[in-house]
Formats: sequence, C-alpha cells, structure tokens
Amino acid sequence: MTELIKVDEKRYAEPIILDNNIILPGQEETVRLSAGRLPSDNRLYIYAHVYRSVNPGPTVLMMGGVHGDEINGVMVARNMIEEKVFEKLNRGTVISVPLLNVFGFINFSREVPDGKDINRSFPGTMAGSLAARVARTLTKKLLPLVDCILDFHTGGSSRYNYPQIRYSKKDPIAEKLALAFGAPYTIQKSFIPKSLRKVAADMGLPTIVYEAGESVRLDGFSISKGMQGAKQVLQFLGMLYFSNLVRSNKTLLFRKTGWIRANFSGIFVWSKQSGHRVTKGEPIGQIKDPFGMKVVNVHAIRDGYIIGHNNASVVNQGDALFHVGYNYESIDI
Repeated sequence: MTELIKVDEKRYAEPIILDNNIILPGQEETVRLSAGRLPSDNRLYIYAHVYRSVNPGPTVLMMGGVHGDEINGVMVARNMIEEKVFEKLNRGTVISVPLLNVFGFINFSREVPDGKDINRSFPGTMAGSLAARVARTLTKKLLPLVDCILDFHTGGSSRYNYPQIRYSKKDPIAEKLALAFGAPYTIQKSFIPKSLRKVAADMGLPTIVYEAGESVRLDGFSISKGMQGAKQVLQFLGMLYFSNLVRSNKTLLFRKTGWIRANFSGIFVWSKQSGHRVTKGEPIGQIKDPFGMKVVNVHAIRDGYIIGHNNASVVNQGDALFHVGYNYESIDI
C-alpha cells in the first residue's frame, strides 16, 4: 500500500452528500445529476456511481465520455462497474462517471449541441453555454469530493491513439499515478487552459488522462489496457488487491511529441501505424492522387515511436498524419 495521498480520517467518516443523496462509509449509491433538457423537454442525467469502503482511504474519480464520441473511455469505466470491481474496495472511495457528455453521446458528437467542447469550458458557469453548465456541474458537485482523477479519452475523429497515459511534469503525484497505471506509453503534457486537468490541478487534484483508440470505434486492446491500468492504480493506492492481475513492468516515457503533416492532398495510405518505432527518413506512408498520376512518400522526420496516426483515407495539405513521441526512455515500473 502506498500512502501517496494523505487521507483525513475524520473527514472520511463524514457522509458524502451528492444532490441530496447521503452516502456513508460502507455504502454504495448511484446518483443522478441533472445534465439539462432536450428540446423535447426530456431531462438528461449524468450517472455517478459511488462506492465507499468502511476503511478510510483516497477518493478517486474515474470518468469517461467528456467527449461524447469517445466510446472506448466510456467502456473502460462501465466495464469495471459491470465486473463489480469497485464493490470489493479495501479502503477509500471510488466515484465512477462512465459518461459525462450525454448530449454528445446521443448525437455521436465530440461536443455538445451548441458546438462547444466541455473540456475547454472548465470551471464552467450555470449562466453560460451548455458545455459550461455541464462543466460547472462537475466542478461544483464532484471535484470537491475527490482526491485524484482518472480521465478516460480516445483519439479524435479518424485519429487512433496507441494506449498512453498523460500527465503534467509539474505534478509529482500525477507522475507517480501515471507510472502506476503502466500504459505502454507515458507522456508529459502541459496543461491546456480551461481543461478539466488544469482546473483540477488548480484545486490540488492530481489528474492523469488515458488516451487510447479512435472515436466512435470500439477497440478491445485499448479498453483492456485502460481497465488494467485503472486496476493497477487502485492497487498502487492500496484500495484493492487483484491476485490475478497481470501487471505491466515497463513503459516508454516521452518528454516531447510532434506531428508529421501532409504536404500533398490526396488518398492517404499508411505503412507504419501507432505502436511502431520509426527512424528519421524512413518511409511510413504515401499520399496518392485520385488519377494514378502521382504518389508522394511520407517520411519520418525524426527517430521515435508513432503514438497516434490518422485513419482518414482522404487528406488535405496540412492534415496531421502521424503523432510521433521522442526524447524518450524506458522506465521500469
């Protein structure tokens, strides 16, 4: 057991009060938080599943679906609920929110209907846009209850991310949680203004972000690695023990990443994909015109590993094709 996060035992003994629901140590509860209404006047809810051990420990928020089309992240959180993982806590509390952006989910969209991104709307306001209101619900009602956050994401439209965990190098506790997660790739990333990770850091909450797979497309490898990593974090914090957990023992830590972009428009065919090592100058894909007249090779511009790639079949000049991690080292975990 790692006492990474200091626990106030007196505070832990107090009930969690969430939208008039009272959850005592040793209890479980599913709480419906109002997310707003559809134009049809049907109300939508964010479901928060609260699991409390009788023994004091950290309170961890596990969340998916900040972007409504990132289904792999939703699946990581919901599968752990289905497997009843959190019902066996030795200590501490888990609050699991499998799907935050209900509006985006039902519309197969990253954003909410007004086109705004919830993850660029924190801390939010109840007098603002729909995205700002959803962000405010999370900031006001859930974040004050927790000690750390695991946020599950996937790549954007047509972009596949190899399973990776992201954290800020300014946060030493987040770094330890990231390494405990044990994703194949671990990446240092600066805070983005108005993101959940930035606002959580301002509140003193270490946050790690899992990125894996592609939006609106299920990927079993990404889901499996996400569940494994989440279990490893819970075990690292002494909240659970898994006798049959196959633990990762190495990760590649990347301190820098960069995109290789298209210099030519046309039909894109990659020959190297996420997870592969590349060397500077190596051909890793081609862009072809539709008429059989021209083929342009895409080359790696530095040594490194492909941490994400574009699955779009048609690209324009300037489109991001490969995300390459470099300045890296192998870390034993």
